[in-house]
Amino acid sequence: MNIPNIRQLSQQLAAPQFDTPWEVVDWFGFMQAQEKSMIPWAVAMRTRRPSLAAYRQAYDQGQLIRTHLFRCTWQLTTAQDLRWMVQLCADSSRRAARGYLKQTGGAISEDEEKRANDLIAQVLQGRGSVTGKELKAMLTERGLTDDAHTMSVYLRFAEYDGIICSGKYHPNQNTYALLDERIPAQPAVTRDEALAMLARKYFRSHAPATLDDFVWWTGMSRGDCRAGIESIKSELTEENYRGVTYYLHADSRTRGCRSKMILLPSFDEYLIGYKSRHHVLADEHRSNAHTNNGIFYPVILDGGHVVGNWHPRKHEANFFEVATARDATAAFSRYDRFLNAKQHDSKFPLIEINSFN
Repeated sequence: MNIPNIRQLSQQLAAPQFDTPWEVVDWFGFMQAQEKSMIPWAVAMRTRRPSLAAYRQAYDQGQLIRTHLFRCTWQLTTAQDLRWMVQLCADSSRRAARGYLKQTGGAISEDEEKRANDLIAQVLQGRGSVTGKELKAMLTERGLTDDAHTMSVYLRFAEYDGIICSGKYHPNQNTYALLDERIPAQPAVTRDEALAMLARKYFRSHAPATLDDFVWWTGMSRGDCRAGIESIKSELTEENYRGVTYYLHADSRTRGCRSKMILLPSFDEYLIGYKSRHHVLADEHRSNAHTNNGIFYPVILDGGHVVGNWHPRKHEANFFEVATARDATAAFSRYDRFLNAKQHDSKFPLIEINSFN
């Protein structure tokens, strides 16, 4: 089993199947969105014709939402998937946030959380999209808090409580809007149905992957992750590779990978989507790809393996070894085309937010 090749296909890095940013994010379920400036490239590079303008349009139309979900971190999801994902991860994420507050000597009571939610809803009502700076200023004027850290936790709780989500695209700042004004109501989903959808989206976009990988990606309990896998067992194939059980989804492609040099953004799913990255990243180069405390750098992928670093603004490529160094002009040209590609409304119409995949 050629794990790097199959993962490139599953992750839409090789022979991408989709034309729009929405299709990519829907395929993944959620994508890491820690680095705001890099997530447009992470999504668009997985389309047939990468376009920053197409990503911005999908974001402005409310097709794509950036918020805190699993593992208490920034992620990108679709409007259709947001509500059931929030319901699935909100309790554990809220507990983790409270635990962090306790460690740092802070605390927010349930009454304080409710008061903050009410204030946030009041100031955002009818305003559409506002920047984080604007929102925090309005809340401070109303006496919520002048402590930036505590304010950020209030906003995070409001995300977990289904009060707010991201607003329109802004290149430099986070934006916020009322969830109910931004996204139409969705059909109710049971917890079992949500676990099944989450497992399906993960294994079709990350195959081959293990139970441990799925647990890492979601931050959920092994019991919940096992239940999700069991609920879609008929869609999965088990492969034993070097004593480890990997799952491939029925939609996984195993052939047709024509590897090329790819400029992966920081915090890309190709690395961060797995607990173990040894299949594509040599141990001796691990510190060049990410730190021990979870900071992931932009890296160069060649033949499915991480071989170097690149700089988005300087257009510089630095290879880990002389033997793997080669001309990166084509890869940088694709990135430049993404930045400068034109957007045409007729090609990327508004996607109706009314169904689940």
